[in-house]
Amino acid sequence: MSNSLTIHLHSETDTQQLAQTVARHVQHGVIYLIGDLGAGKTTFTRYLLHTLGHKGAVKSPTYTLVEPYTIVEKNVYHFDLYRLNDPYELELMGIRDYLETGNALFLFEWPSQGGNEIPKPDLTIEILKTEDEMQREVILSTSQAQLLAQLEGDLN
Repeated sequence: MSNSLTIHLHSETDTQQLAQTVARHVQHGVIYLIGDLGAGKTTFTRYLLHTLGHKGAVKSPTYTLVEPYTIVEKNVYHFDLYRLNDPYELELMGIRDYLETGNALFLFEWPSQGGNEIPKPDLTIEILKTEDEMQREVILSTSQAQLLAQLEGDLN
């Protein structure tokens, strides 16, 4: 991905604002969420889903691999591939059925575990821990220059 933007989050409120911004501009397609354990990937996802209109709890799909949501007649699939031993396991669990859902939003935590079984991202969000435990550095990357310009405009 050739276009990237780095921002700093100083609080959980900043994470919420980032999720709200992303939700305004990416309502279908593929988002990769990259970061160490505890970096805030699921927290970001919770705020994103709530911004899209989800009213209930958002749990990490660490053990189930995927949590499906229907939000205002829109399908959102939150995958957590951390515990995946082999990308082929996704084929066995029926990932193709999910990916054939039209106009859906797919969120992939730990996408490197998915190999070639998952589609390329429209947006990659890398959340990096900093020395200050409350702060995060976030790198937004996309091949879509217009999307990056929209995100940058809203975040600045």
